[in-house]
Amino acid sequence: MKYLLEGKPGEKHILLGNEAIVRGAIEGGVGFVSCYPGTPSSEVPDTFFKLSKYGDFYFEYSINEKVALEVGGGAALGGVPTLVTMKHVGVNVAADPLMSLAYIGTPGGLVLLSADDPGCHSSQNEQDNRYYTRLAGLPCFEPSTAQEAKDYTKEALILSRKWQQPVMLRTTTRINHLRSQVIFGEKLSIPKPNFERDPFRFVPLPAIARMRHPILLKNLEQIQKEIEAHPFNKMSLKTRRGIIASGISRAYIKDVIADLGIEEDISLLELGITYPVPEGLILKFLKSVEEVLVLEELEPILENEVRIICQKYNLTTKVVGKDDNLTRLFEYSTTKIEKAVAKFLAKRYTPKGSCETPEDLPGRPPNLCPGCPHRAVYYSVRKIFGDDAIYATDIGCYTLGFLPPHRACDFLFCMGSSISGGSGMAKASGKTVIGYIGDSTFFHSGITGLINAVHNNHDLIVIILNNETTAMTGHQPHPGVESTIFGSNNKRVDIEAIVKACGVEYVKTINPLNLNKTLEVLKEVKDLSGVRVIIAKQPCTLLAQRVLKKKQRTVAYVAEQSEEVERCLYELACPAFYRKDDKILIDESICSGCMFCTQITKSIKVKKKEQN
Repeated sequence: MKYLLEGKPGEKHILLGNEAIVRGAIEGGVGFVSCYPGTPSSEVPDTFFKLSKYGDFYFEYSINEKVALEVGGGAALGGVPTLVTMKHVGVNVAADPLMSLAYIGTPGGLVLLSADDPGCHSSQNEQDNRYYTRLAGLPCFEPSTAQEAKDYTKEALILSRKWQQPVMLRTTTRINHLRSQVIFGEKLSIPKPNFERDPFRFVPLPAIARMRHPILLKNLEQIQKEIEAHPFNKMSLKTRRGIIASGISRAYIKDVIADLGIEEDISLLELGITYPVPEGLILKFLKSVEEVLVLEELEPILENEVRIICQKYNLTTKVVGKDDNLTRLFEYSTTKIEKAVAKFLAKRYTPKGSCETPEDLPGRPPNLCPGCPHRAVYYSVRKIFGDDAIYATDIGCYTLGFLPPHRACDFLFCMGSSISGGSGMAKASGKTVIGYIGDSTFFHSGITGLINAVHNNHDLIVIILNNETTAMTGHQPHPGVESTIFGSNNKRVDIEAIVKACGVEYVKTINPLNLNKTLEVLKEVKDLSGVRVIIAKQPCTLLAQRVLKKKQRTVAYVAEQSEEVERCLYELACPAFYRKDDKILIDESICSGCMFCTQITKSIKVKKKEQN
């Protein structure tokens, strides 16, 4: 991993797209990196974390995306080249400071990595954050290869520092997680940072904001002129039929052109910097073709801008874009684009095979890991509340409990919404509402909802599923984690103390793997009213094995076939259970040794795990 720091210009390495972004930032002289982890962006901050003890930069996992952008913004105002990373929905959280940072500017340079997720591979929506670039006024770089991910990150930092304006590096899941060869470049030498005090710029009172807005628009005009001739935007004029492509569609169209052998049959405009819109370059291209096909995933943003240019300059160029094949939904593929290009060129389309997932494969439902403490909580809660309660859930591993038999999720909005949304549901329905929230999510945006619930006297049971990590995105730390595990001296923030400080009178911490104690506490809170908080504290089983290095000494086994074992299989739904012929068995290779099932039935026993 250190080669990302120490690699020399000209070296070639096979890199993940996210690793290429790290190298690009290092080449661009980055001095400050902040983040909130979220797939598909997570490998970027995780890699910086691993390199932080060797590199000449500061790195932090921030408490949420808004804070990440604010601390990064402060560093950029102090003259330090800064990278802030998050997934696309995280930009919603960070939008407040983002709009102001665009007005006041970022002297040291600030690049915001927005990792978008077409197809909702790991997200609650597939919003297109190119809209944010238009809303805030951010130049937008869109790489299509790992090499470009490196080069664009470096260039985005350079551009941001030059114009003192924040820049968005917009990637998608396919870019973040592809892997290919990357050639390293020179690392820039950045002057020592210095903050130049200028409150009439950096304090956006209404009068100052009114002055800064025209400056932002003027800067964007100048940046637009610069990118008109930028090498990241490439034009090849061959025929009167043309294609304009951005993002990962640029990589797909190159494959399609090669596969169909139409190199001389099509003109191509590749846009690597898509905002400010390089109007002059697009205009030149449109004047050279009679028809143009616009290729972009998700929203028809570029397509609409092309149509505006045609209308503005009275062009008769036919614009082809979104249709039943190239929809506003999900990811594109070479197959989709090949079909679109064949139709556009009026060629007979014969698919040459596809690497897309076959539709007839058996489904694999989302599932919690064997030994996950969340499963124990869901089992216990359903024993006491069943379908009589309404369950508000949140963003994290525990969302995987929405399927039967757990049925632990009735609604979800966003990070931290289980407490706030649960409060509203309880008030509206008059029913018992249980809000599930993870420890990392509680720190992210659950505390304000809890304070609101206490202040407004809502009737709500909150269960904080404290598995002592940010599990779903790769075991990143948060303020409640034992920091020394991660080699830092940061202070640990106690969740129970925070909950009490918010004014909650009923707070109990339990081990969810202790079935009888958990049932006892749940029965107790059922008969109470007001805000009640249960902290179910038990490390993530994967964290315990991989990070804490806890040695597993026992496994469970079915000693006797019985109705209780059958019921345990269906009500607990642990992946370690399986059927063979007419028997229910436990796969010792994946049993975590949590022994929760042995508390459900005496037909399941404990034995020592055979050590390899």
